[in-house]
Amino acid sequence: MRYLSAGTTTRISRIGLGAWQFGSAGWGYGQDYAEQEASAIVRRAVELGVTVFDTAEIYGFGRSERILGAAIGEDRESVFLATKLFPLLPVAPVVEQRAVASANRLGTRRIDLYQVHQPNPVVRDGTIMRGMRALQRVGLVSEVGVSNYSLDRWRAAEHALGSRVLSNQVRYSLVDRSPEQYLLPFAESTGHIVIAYSPLAQGLLSGKYDRDHRPANRLRAGNPLFLPENLDRVGDLIETLREVADAHAATPAQIALAWVIHHPAVVAIPGASSVGQVESNVVAADIDLTEDEYQALHAAAVRFRPVTGPAALPHLLRSRVAR
Repeated sequence: MRYLSAGTTTRISRIGLGAWQFGSAGWGYGQDYAEQEASAIVRRAVELGVTVFDTAEIYGFGRSERILGAAIGEDRESVFLATKLFPLLPVAPVVEQRAVASANRLGTRRIDLYQVHQPNPVVRDGTIMRGMRALQRVGLVSEVGVSNYSLDRWRAAEHALGSRVLSNQVRYSLVDRSPEQYLLPFAESTGHIVIAYSPLAQGLLSGKYDRDHRPANRLRAGNPLFLPENLDRVGDLIETLREVADAHAATPAQIALAWVIHHPAVVAIPGASSVGQVESNVVAADIDLTEDEYQALHAAAVRFRPVTGPAALPHLLRSRVAR
């Protein structure tokens, strides 16, 4: 495992573990996964040097936090535990109450990173950050972060807090490179961190899906990236991933993760459906892509033009009727 140096008490691993799927019915993993496999995944991740574990109060309506906290157990002091506040009525006293509730579900006295899950469109960050300052003052929260924020709003949140807002958790992968324009240069030049969620585009970049083998669970099935048209279009990118993977005795998913964390300010938090998958994800931290390989992947990613937005709606409707 490799780590970022960000001045935190606990080291931040370049590959973390996202826990959205813990206790969330939409992934379709079932009760055995929540009660047994999830704990085994967390324990194995800790053994392999993973320190970043990310969840949110809204994942499974608190169930993900409970599962993750119970699984970490006695390893609490060796991990960097992150959760997120959903900013509904985010006045300072509510922010404080919700942090206490998350800490209780996680079974911890300290949240290493407390993040605002997304910007509230009508409430600016001043009142949220007053709550965050109070939480830092009493020691319940170590670092403050945001998620799905533009660069301007990230900076505004930091100004409102009066100290660093360590991280911004955003979607970043070979098929969603928008953070490269503003967020990554800012993070690298200022010592901040971008936490990449969905770094494998919900499994699209694993190479295991095509027009005849589409995902079954409803979260992936509702993602336009998995439309038959897009599965055809992504073929060139998957082939490039396979070519680079062959040169490293790796898998396309491992190369896709290595590409994301090639940037020095990025931490990736893929999910995992099994112990084997978390073991595979961790390998990516030790893969060094050459500059030619990195650029070849980038070029293939630029060529991928998926059907998205309003244009995807007719395709989604046809796809559902066909099923």
